[in-house]
Amino acid sequence: SRLWLQLRLFDTTLVRFQPGEIGKLFLVIFLASYLASRHAALTSMTRKLGKLSMPEPRQLFPLAIAWAVSLVILVYQRDLGASLLLLAVFAAMLYAATGRAIYPLAGGGLFLAGAVVAGTAFDHVQRRYDAWLRPWDDFADTGYQIGQSLFALGSGSLTGSGLGLGRPDFIPSATTDFLFAAVAEETGLAGSLAVVAAYALLVAVGFGIALRARDPYRKLLAAGLTAAIAIQTILIIGGVIRLLPLTGITLPFMSYGGSALVANMVAVVVLARISHEVAS
Repeated sequence: SRLWLQLRLFDTTLVRFQPGEIGKLFLVIFLASYLASRHAALTSMTRKLGKLSMPEPRQLFPLAIAWAVSLVILVYQRDLGASLLLLAVFAAMLYAATGRAIYPLAGGGLFLAGAVVAGTAFDHVQRRYDAWLRPWDDFADTGYQIGQSLFALGSGSLTGSGLGLGRPDFIPSATTDFLFAAVAEETGLAGSLAVVAAYALLVAVGFGIALRARDPYRKLLAAGLTAAIAIQTILIIGGVIRLLPLTGITLPFMSYGGSALVANMVAVVVLARISHEVAS
């Protein structure tokens, strides 16, 4: 997959960045504006499907587009993390804008169905699932990353081996995808829970800012940026502890990676600006 873009001058690389991280910010900004202007249409349930109330089919068209784009990213870019993040942020913002549970439920159902089909039709998707569900069957190859991650998690015990006393060299991608496993090994369950609590506090503050924002656009912008950080954290930690398939995205503010760090810092700056407007 091509997850990086490079701007080059002759043989010199000037800038190398991940377009998905920048695209995440623009997606949230666009959706906040789009949903704020179409709130009434999206909350009007004029159709019935059995006992289930639904909006006009044309109002579901953006959700179908997001579903299709997420599957294209999954299949052709081989980027499970970006595809999950795209659809989850879209569904979360639809729910924030309308209060209708049908949107996240429909989005999740569509993605699950598409992921099952992709897993049977494409070998690289099936290998990703095998590494998640059966890592010990091929530990030397597809299961090596998650296997070493689980060993690190298990060796951390309650308080860990101590800072600097772990073996991150045994964990593949210890500074990026599997940073949480390295942290858990050195700080144990106590340190892991502290990290999770810090993210939970950040997310709670972000949603609090969204609730206090002055207008629908700022409410949705704050909610979307916070949801993106929350979903990204859940996906990467869930993958490391084998609760979810490995996604290959970064742990916000902790994993090595300039593009992700800049994007997340921009999100926090925007949240701080919205909070300042509320306070003033």
